Amino acid sequence: MSMTYPKPRYLGDSGEISATYRPADQPPDIEYGSGNTCHYLATGATTGGKFGLYRWEMGPNPTGPGPHFHRSISESFYILTGTVRIYDGARWIDTHPGDYMHVPEGGVHAFRNESGEPASMLLHFAPGAPREGYFEGLAEFAATGRPGPEELAEFYLRHDTFWI
Repeated sequence: MSMTYPKPRYLGDSGEISATYRPADQPPDIEYGSGNTCHYLATGATTGGKFGLYRWEMGPNPTGPGPHFHRSISESFYILTGTVRIYDGARWIDTHPGDYMHVPEGGVHAFRNESGEPASMLLHFAPGAPREGYFEGLAEFAATGRPGPEELAEFYLRHDTFWI
């Protein structure tokens, strides 16, 4: 299959100064406790809706979502440190630094850190949905307790998360 470049989005002749920079030592945008954090590297809002990129850091205690899928976004995982178990819809795979997995829209997936050691990965969503609202909601649940079933169902629907 031959791919072509998309239509130009920038139509200027000389380019522009528009890069963004985030230093590695910038504190995380959200903390979940027990060493679990998330860094908002690029949000849908900062990329014009093209993608979202997040650094997800997990402490040594088992953590991570169960099998689910998204209808409107794809999700990709790139392992930075440690061992992360990723479910590809058929089996759990122990992934290591440098491993990558892409899950298209509708693809069942999950991830967990069950290694007993810290682990980190990049999460990439395309297009750039407002996932930070989902992450912040999860942090609020961790701090205050889960809401009732109706509110929880609405939260997951609003954030394109369908549990298996």
